[in-house]
Amino acid sequence: MAKQPLLKGLISYDAMETIRNTNEWLGASARAMASYPAFAMIPHPMFRIMSAWGRVTERSFSRMVIKPDWNIPAIAGPGGQDHIVHVERVLKKDFGDLIHFRVARREPHTRKILLVAPMSGHYATLLRSTVVSLLPDADVYVTDWHNARDIPVSKGKFDIEDYTDYLVDFMRHLGPDLNVVAVCQPAPLALAATALLAEEDPKAQPRTLTLIGGPINPDAAATEVTDFGNRMTMGELEYLVIQQVGFKYKGAGRLVYPGLAQLASFIAMNSEHHASAFIDKIFAEARGEGSEADRHNKFYDEYLAVMDMTAEFYLSTVERIFKGLEIAENRFTVNGKQVDIGKIKDVAVFTVEGANDDISAPGQCVAALDLCTGLAENKKQQHLEPGAGHYGIFAGKSWRLNIRPIVLDFIDENSGSEKPTPRRRPAGAKAHTEPKGLTSRQLPV
Repeated sequence: MAKQPLLKGLISYDAMETIRNTNEWLGASARAMASYPAFAMIPHPMFRIMSAWGRVTERSFSRMVIKPDWNIPAIAGPGGQDHIVHVERVLKKDFGDLIHFRVARREPHTRKILLVAPMSGHYATLLRSTVVSLLPDADVYVTDWHNARDIPVSKGKFDIEDYTDYLVDFMRHLGPDLNVVAVCQPAPLALAATALLAEEDPKAQPRTLTLIGGPINPDAAATEVTDFGNRMTMGELEYLVIQQVGFKYKGAGRLVYPGLAQLASFIAMNSEHHASAFIDKIFAEARGEGSEADRHNKFYDEYLAVMDMTAEFYLSTVERIFKGLEIAENRFTVNGKQVDIGKIKDVAVFTVEGANDDISAPGQCVAALDLCTGLAENKKQQHLEPGAGHYGIFAGKSWRLNIRPIVLDFIDENSGSEKPTPRRRPAGAKAHTEPKGLTSRQLPV
């Protein structure tokens, strides 16, 4: 009986890859067949629609197994000269690297920012627009997590404790003048890593910690994500979503939560919108109005590129962060050591939430400030962005126009510099930042 789930997982993983591969082939075949010059003699729109369907289908299914490139554009310098951005690997580890966006011919910036990317189905390139928006004003580093399907089983496990250890190593390597910005899923683990450094190596602590839309206390405000985690038992989750990587990849035999399965759940959450977007794209291609760099391709080239997550990371996240509330109740342990968030005394902490966030609802992230019992009130700050959803608070219009300037101001205010720094909020922009004393439900919406 013990072999049945093993066989089920292996067949399921390869079956999904087979379905993806078949759809890519069908798209390529339809595109090629409908594009024969001979069919141009037949004035029937079906051939154009068939060719357009083929192009869109082939591209969509091929993107699912390709890691997107960073494609960071050149940064304009003060003299009007463009500065090329080089992506350099600073630290290499089995499950993720620390990468640096080095701006050529520019002196190191006084603001050093580590963007902690989520490990939740998509690559770190999901933060591309966030990186681009910060590069003119900061020296930027990012955690670049690897696809679990490409990591041999011999490299061992990777769970939330290992993830936290990685963050500690990255922060320690970058030094005490660092400003950490954790987006979504890694927010509770970035908080734990900061607490570990505060106790074990205070000189390596970052100056500031900004937590954006993270589930510090998932029970503070219910969403579909938290409801799903509470409804399912760990046994049900393991049986339904955990599979073995097939023989096609280096990580053959590794237990993972497959990226294709995650993508199916992402799309199911908003299936009507996605179906409409693809139908519109097919007809636009058929009319000859499609382009390589249109909004559809830009968005879906990233959205459809998914990565497998190690089974132990996914299951430990659900069990310990969402169900067990170990971070929310300050009971988290790493390698048998208790992590006390109250040990954070010198790191300024800032939480950012979106009023319309349906993944990490308002109240979940700001809970971090109550856990920082050893931190002075003037080092705590929170912001609720009106009208912003989950994506908007770190990569959309709300981030660009309001949140990014506020984050940079927060970093400058806690930089230790004696000189006052210029305000970077756009003229007329209103900061909806409130003192710690108000709860998220009391903030203006």
